[in-house]
Amino acid sequence: LGAGVPGTVAGLIYALEEYGTMDLEEVIQPAIDLAKNGFHLDYRLANSINSENEVFRNIEASKKVFTRDGEKFQIGDLFVQKDLARTLEIIRDEGSDGFYEDEIAKKIVEESDKKGGIFAIEDFENYKVVERDPIIGNYRGYEIVSMPPPSSGGICLSEALNALEHFTFKREEWGSSRYIHTLTEILKQVYADRAEHMGDADYYNVPTNYLISKEYGEVIKNKMGETARPATEFHPAEIPRFKEKEETTHFSVVDKFGNAVSTTYTLNGSYGNKIVVDGLGFLLNNEMDDFSAKPGAPNMFGLMGSDANSIQPMKRMLSSMTPTIVLKDGKPLLVVGSPGGSTIITSVLQVIINVIDFKMNVYEAINAPHIHHQLFPDQIDYEPFGLSEDVKQNLISHGQKIGIERYLGRVEAIYIDHNKNCFFGTSDPRGFGKAVGF
Repeated sequence: LGAGVPGTVAGLIYALEEYGTMDLEEVIQPAIDLAKNGFHLDYRLANSINSENEVFRNIEASKKVFTRDGEKFQIGDLFVQKDLARTLEIIRDEGSDGFYEDEIAKKIVEESDKKGGIFAIEDFENYKVVERDPIIGNYRGYEIVSMPPPSSGGICLSEALNALEHFTFKREEWGSSRYIHTLTEILKQVYADRAEHMGDADYYNVPTNYLISKEYGEVIKNKMGETARPATEFHPAEIPRFKEKEETTHFSVVDKFGNAVSTTYTLNGSYGNKIVVDGLGFLLNNEMDDFSAKPGAPNMFGLMGSDANSIQPMKRMLSSMTPTIVLKDGKPLLVVGSPGGSTIITSVLQVIINVIDFKMNVYEAINAPHIHHQLFPDQIDYEPFGLSEDVKQNLISHGQKIGIERYLGRVEAIYIDHNKNCFFGTSDPRGFGKAVGF
């Protein structure tokens, strides 16, 4: 019941056909070869897979892929995915139809039936890619281009930056109690609005224009003070009546022509719902958790929701994905995004702030410790060495609550220096990625 119709295959093929210069066989063959021939597990991926061993070993198809006959993998083991290779070969030869209208879709529906799910073959046949206009904002002269609903990322990012624009910080104020307090109070309002107003714009009138307006940024600023307001005092935006309308992967790419792509896709929770479709070699997602089961009930990331994100047939669930491109004078400057559930938005936001406000290079901006606040629970989570003791005490004296110490987000970004004609790629050391150039 937790799985939604997988959209990644249709989305990536659509992007390739509409905007790409290579054919599907060229781009998918390296993945087929890697799945067929295998690769050696490093310690991070081995530990990640092994962390779910108790679940995988009790699901026969998952056990076949993600365990060694029920036992944990060792670092350096060869990880081969023969079933996945065959699935990718079908997609290579038949395109989207091979996934959504043929053998693959039928096997997913069969697996769903076995596990008490409600998938029908029509769910796959009727799945369509929707191309939407991005959220476009402006922050201190930089153009911020990000993802629209049904992701909350672009609206939340633009809303936060519009409020923050009313404050200035010296470079040495990074990590100060004044900066952390200001950012936290803004984030509380952003997540209050996310819970109330955001969902699939095809099914709910999301007040996008107002939420990303400079006018509303000033409204947020005017409500702020030196003392923290409890989360229960933050109410969603009052919308003027005028006509308007944790298992995630991100990659940022720039080519020699200056084309830039920021892409995030996800299974939602760690390894989705843990179920591998027998014979196909891939995991199903648990994206249905991103819907609001009922108003005010938190999902697995602790995020609240309302009727705007209620479950409906054919509706897309609300996510936190925030793939973003920052432009200066019409040219891409920063291509950025992150996995991390509810921390995606705050991670991307802080990297952008670090680059623009605190003049960090992209390596420094990503490596700098993050903080996170999502309204509920009413606490500032922070990274190791991210908050000094005096800053913590100062924040507490201003009414903030200090939460848990944990790593937040895993940002992948490219900074483009047009003066030097150089690309600077950085992969977050918190995660498993890497920066490569060809």
